[in-house]
Amino acid sequence: MLDLSPETAVSGAASAAAVAPRSSGTRVALLSNPTASGNRAMLPRVRAFCAAQRDIFHYEVERMDQIGTAMARIARVKPKVLVINGGDGTVQAALTEIHNGRHFGAEPPPVAVIPNGKTNLIAMDLGADGDPLETLDRILAVARTDLEGHVVERELIALSDGTGRGRTVLGMFLGGAGLADIMLYCRHRIYPLGLPNGLSHVLTFFAALISILLGIGGGPFPRRPDPAEISVAGGTRLQGRFAVVVVTTLQRLILHGEMPGRAPRAGALQLIAVERRRLAVLRVIFGSLFGRLGKARLRGVHVERGDSIRIDAERSTVILDGEIFEAGPARPIVLNTTAPVSFLSLAG
Repeated sequence: MLDLSPETAVSGAASAAAVAPRSSGTRVALLSNPTASGNRAMLPRVRAFCAAQRDIFHYEVERMDQIGTAMARIARVKPKVLVINGGDGTVQAALTEIHNGRHFGAEPPPVAVIPNGKTNLIAMDLGADGDPLETLDRILAVARTDLEGHVVERELIALSDGTGRGRTVLGMFLGGAGLADIMLYCRHRIYPLGLPNGLSHVLTFFAALISILLGIGGGPFPRRPDPAEISVAGGTRLQGRFAVVVVTTLQRLILHGEMPGRAPRAGALQLIAVERRRLAVLRVIFGSLFGRLGKARLRGVHVERGDSIRIDAERSTVILDGEIFEAGPARPIVLNTTAPVSFLSLAG
């Protein structure tokens, strides 16, 4: 059976702290992860901001296993908007708990995201890619209105082993094959250097590009990906070594690129698989820069949509919104979609 235990759960103190809501009513419930990289410096300012507002309920967790309790307590104050203050891993854990725990019943509040982690793809997709405290102020201002024009719907990725047993994990961005190895390389080799996030990502990109162009892997470069088979339900089956495998329901990606449009009756899961070939990788880079990805056929670059995607491999590592999951022989990674979930968008 597939091991769905996250290998990168947030660690920290055992206690969780909450600031009680005031009598004027709660418009915003804010869930903060103090161990997120941006929060180490920003959280005192966030706490001071919340203390000055009469309609924010602020709850802090320091471990992922505290999020269930947090959601149960947040549900009692019936917030108009639920804000998650952390990186993509914190968002992934919160979305999974909202879905599996059913704390808010059939109509959970729209979710907003403050970008305060190493990666913030979900926040960027929702237009929250500026200063975290300014973003919180903007969210609160919107929450004091009727939310018209700011609520958007996104399907989520439901990751499981396809057996119907065990827990299902939800997220919005999955990297697999070579991309998962590149992300782990960045996490374990580049981030410890203490460089700014942007510079860390640039160095990782060039290390990965050099390894692909020279056909090498391991040592000072990301490891060479194992062969995999990717199947889209009712359609494409791909086999080989892939430099990049992305499955997402987001509409914006790294470099602020737009995802290809969704055709009528097309699935909600967007798959991009790039073969580990020099020309294929160069094609996808230039295709992304010039807006051709998904619009023109690029040899070695596969862009598909579906509502169910399966990944088989002898050794398969995928990263769903910052959390690592493993599969192996006869233990596939199976991705399905959920019903649409409401989010608060600050995009213009």
